[in-house]
Amino acid sequence: MVIIGAGFSGLASAALLANKGFDVLVLEKNSAPGGRALVYEHDGFKFDMGPSWYLMPDIFERFFQVFGKLPEDFYELKRLDPSYRVFFGPNDWVDISSNFEKNLDLFEHIESGAAEKLREYVGIASYQYKAAVDEFLYKDYRKLSDFFNRRTLIEGRKLRVFESIDHYARRYFRSEKLRRILEYSVVFLGSSPSNTPAMYSMLSHVDFNLGVWYPVGGMGSVVKALQNLAESQGACILFDHEAKSLDISDRQVRSVTTSLGSFPADVILVSADYAHSEMCLIDSQYRSYGHKYWQKRVLAPSALLIYLGLSKRIPKISHHTLSFQHDWVGHFESIFESPAWPENPSYYVCCPSKSDDSVAPPGCENVVLLVPIASGLEDNDDMREQMAELVIGYFEQIIGESVRDNIVCRTVFSQRDFAKVFNAYRGTALGLSHTLLQ
Repeated sequence: MVIIGAGFSGLASAALLANKGFDVLVLEKNSAPGGRALVYEHDGFKFDMGPSWYLMPDIFERFFQVFGKLPEDFYELKRLDPSYRVFFGPNDWVDISSNFEKNLDLFEHIESGAAEKLREYVGIASYQYKAAVDEFLYKDYRKLSDFFNRRTLIEGRKLRVFESIDHYARRYFRSEKLRRILEYSVVFLGSSPSNTPAMYSMLSHVDFNLGVWYPVGGMGSVVKALQNLAESQGACILFDHEAKSLDISDRQVRSVTTSLGSFPADVILVSADYAHSEMCLIDSQYRSYGHKYWQKRVLAPSALLIYLGLSKRIPKISHHTLSFQHDWVGHFESIFESPAWPENPSYYVCCPSKSDDSVAPPGCENVVLLVPIASGLEDNDDMREQMAELVIGYFEQIIGESVRDNIVCRTVFSQRDFAKVFNAYRGTALGLSHTLLQ
């Protein structure tokens, strides 16, 4: 059996299938595992290039239990406190605590009566999460009737599938600040609050109850764990083997042709970018979806990522920091309604050196700035540098100090890099948007 791609899904599938007795070979385009979770190291700094939030620890535990293991057998986990910090302006910020009672006090301080509303909101989110995991997450949907049965329709109504999360949150909270705290996570789903089903309010249970965690060494530690697990089950992984085509005869896939040779297989599992695999690996007569289909899809955002190694510490930020100092609605419109580079963006800051001395030299700070941007934009050096300088300037505003003279390493990664490194369709960072119809 051949698996194309050594990202999270490819490695996890390799471990599971090898455990079931399959002879598994994984073919990976890049020289290291992880897919979008690659690790970039430079001058003593170690950057997670992609995902940086370790959420839903129960899902990781459930996976490792299949092999009689625990996540702690592979990497150390820390629960972050504060979970994250949110800036609404240079001198206007709040911390979301790992202690739920403190968050109730915070909400009440911002809006009278909001503490009890948050308790109710998160209580419903907890129910939604359990229902989603028990009824939806571990089921395979091959046709519409698999989803639209009596049980899932009942639970679907309770999950508020047909209402947007923004409309839902407005029924609870008047404060725009509080709604932004509850809705920020939809960016990770590749959508906007006005177009994301309210069922994703379940992520408030993830935030406030399950907590935000950090695997020591970064998300690369999780990738390494999955690689070690897959190889311990007998899977073989070949790097620098980019899939070029799926070779088909009699409507059966017979082999994978790569940049370094052809590999026959009885079964082939494609864990690479879906759109790229359909349009670039398969002849047109065998495709499920063609160019017109993908052109009509609502794509999740891409991102401008700025990896900064700083020669000093930044006391005013947390491990995870979100900045909503500018027009939230306008930024979403520049992603989904009128695609363009945003003029006054919201952005996310990851600073793992707050929790882990191994990711930066002594006395230094490891900082990643992430700006969500529309997929498919023109991405040239002038545009990305202009945006990078703008965001670094905004970052200096909220922390109240300059960092430009303390930058010892600086790398910018954006749309054309997502397309080149990950074969991401139109440079998207997250694939398809999680809208109701998708």
